[in-house]
Amino acid sequence: MAEPVAATTPRFLTTPDAAIYLGLSARTLEKHRCFGTGPVFRRLGGRIVYAIDDLDAWAALGTRRSTSDPGNGVVHPAKRQPTDCVRR
Repeated sequence: MAEPVAATTPRFLTTPDAAIYLGLSARTLEKHRCFGTGPVFRRLGGRIVYAIDDLDAWAALGTRRSTSDPGNGVVHPAKRQPTDCVRR
């Protein structure tokens, strides 16, 4: 008799699954990845995956108690952010 396989929670999610988890579109998550404003990701072979803990940590940066609460972190929009670098 084969032993039953215990159901486990996945540790990593693909871009479409991570987007659903966060309530974003996959394209928005891709833009965040390109601009460096999104959650930490991993490249495993040719696949991009996100750890659930990293998604939770990134989303927690946007936690606020009211509209006037400055919070402790910032979740930037999915667009190119100004840098301190000087162009040559």
